[in-house]
Amino acid sequence: MSATAQLAGGSLPRLLAGIDPNGRQAAGPVEHERVYGPMPQLSPGRLIEEVRQAGLRGRGGADFPTARKLFAVAERRNAGAVVVNGSETEPASQKDRLLMAALPHLVLDGAVAAAQAVKAQEVIVKLGPDSRSAIRALERAIGERSDGVPIQLVEGPGGYVTGEESAVVHYLNGGAALPTFVPPRPYERGYRGRPTLIQNPETLAQLALISRYGARWFRELGTSADPGTVLATISGAVASPGVYELAFGTPLRDLVDAAGGPTEPIQAFLIGGYFGTWTTWRASGELELAREGLAAAGQALGSGVLIALGESACALHESAALTRYLARESAGQCGPCVHGLAAMADTFSALVDGVAHRAERERLLRWAVELPGRGACHHPNGAARFVRSSLQTFGNQLEQHARSGCRAGATGLPGVETPTVRRVRR
Repeated sequence: MSATAQLAGGSLPRLLAGIDPNGRQAAGPVEHERVYGPMPQLSPGRLIEEVRQAGLRGRGGADFPTARKLFAVAERRNAGAVVVNGSETEPASQKDRLLMAALPHLVLDGAVAAAQAVKAQEVIVKLGPDSRSAIRALERAIGERSDGVPIQLVEGPGGYVTGEESAVVHYLNGGAALPTFVPPRPYERGYRGRPTLIQNPETLAQLALISRYGARWFRELGTSADPGTVLATISGAVASPGVYELAFGTPLRDLVDAAGGPTEPIQAFLIGGYFGTWTTWRASGELELAREGLAAAGQALGSGVLIALGESACALHESAALTRYLARESAGQCGPCVHGLAAMADTFSALVDGVAHRAERERLLRWAVELPGRGACHHPNGAARFVRSSLQTFGNQLEQHARSGCRAGATGLPGVETPTVRRVRR
């Protein structure tokens, strides 16, 4: 059977075709090739052009066109490495660890193809500290392959900012896993000072399928502006939280149905992870899983995270707790981030607890506008965006919350300590 006959272009799953409903995985090379088909040998120019025509964009959150990154490294001489950034430091995301643990050959197929396209000398898979199953699967898969491209695994420390690409390069070069100022960017001077391509596991797995089936096949699902499929981690007030593969253009509320339906009435969604934004259940009826539509509504898909917040939870306490988490996760390098995020977290908590003057709300909003762009990385930008979204979505509840206290529960978002629900001080 030819590769193009293996996966039907207009049907799902694609990436997750190697995981059947009983949880069995196409982890070994024979089963992997039976499901996905053999990996062709495309010329560097042909592969990059197919990726360009497919319209593949990075699935790590930055949403950058993959072909442009490939070309930027390929046009430079002496590319050093392709780095698979499997850090996945977003606590609410599980998709990349699932791919690496369940379908390691698919990720490595894409990484090796990318390395050949940019003429990189090696592939480095960088993982976080909670990736033991992924490490075991990748070690086994590497031993089963004969690509001619050396592949090494590197385990790094945890922390929200350690997955930022300049932090990954700094760590691989022997430094602390902390973001650095750019330029130079990794494609200019990255691992060992040489041009480096950094992509996340899902992006490379998608590239492996494009290499096999081509751009036209890839575009049979999704929309013209947002072709293909995406992995979404769905959690919160849903019956079956987990990782789901969906076509771009899927109505947002269909994601809840895909995850078994709601376990209680939903008041809001957090879209895009902890650097994301809130949208109410009412407003979500018009939204689709498509970047352009989300952007028009002030949303972003980010790392492919959707958290459904049930009506039994206190949205204000959850938002204040997450703001506190983001403040703690600062790299500690830049004053605006260290002091600014801490001040925002303190003020937000005081407002929610009813012990701050109402004028503090305007100060908090002003800080959230002024803080972005003042650090070495985008951490303060994302944290400030989340605070602005929280106040815009739930700010009208603050006065009532201050008067009557919090009678809702506190569910606790993934990776974030469950907030202590305190009564208003009289």
